[in-house]
Amino acid sequence: MTAHAILTTVSDRPGMLYGLSKVLADHEADVKYVDIHPGDPHSEIYFEFMLDGSIDAVLADLREVSGVATVAETPTFGKIYGKRIIVMGGGAQVGMVAMGAIAEADRHNIRGERISIDTIPLVGEHELAAAVRATARLPRVKLLVLAGSIMGGEITQAVEEVRRNGLQVISLNMAGSVPDAADLVVSDPVQAGVMAVMAVAETAKFDLMRQLKRRY
Repeated sequence: MTAHAILTTVSDRPGMLYGLSKVLADHEADVKYVDIHPGDPHSEIYFEFMLDGSIDAVLADLREVSGVATVAETPTFGKIYGKRIIVMGGGAQVGMVAMGAIAEADRHNIRGERISIDTIPLVGEHELAAAVRATARLPRVKLLVLAGSIMGGEITQAVEEVRRNGLQVISLNMAGSVPDAADLVVSDPVQAGVMAVMAVAETAKFDLMRQLKRRY
């Protein structure tokens, strides 16, 4: 099956998502991701899906759905932005991690990779715990870096939850119990960003699983 992405412009009214997804289901497309950008009088609905065969018939049937203004095939987010690394925590530490990660990502991206870095300076135990849990629900996220001076409690519980679901976590060496729950602990924030990118890049030879529970 081949990966496809389409962007549709539709009337902002009930039933549009159902009408479009029914066409995809009729063609036995395996929907992987849906995003809705509401507007008035028109909204945009974006789909990523796997399909066995030509997409031409799918596009033709989608254009016949009542309320559809335009349908266009577009590159998937994976082809454009690729894998995502999320960096969250204290503003100064987040900035330093991002500096290392962006510099390293550029080195791999010019060789054909697609790695993007997202950051969010954030404080508060409950706020950070909620953000960690939400990271696992974001598309294309491969690794989370926690950058701060002290993290523990509910944040540690959230880290353990997302790791059980397959998300890799790097922590700065900080006070609190989060470093004990992370896959890898790195003292230097710039190096943490570099190692995060190397862990997800196919053009690197760094295997995070071989460094599991180590501290640098």
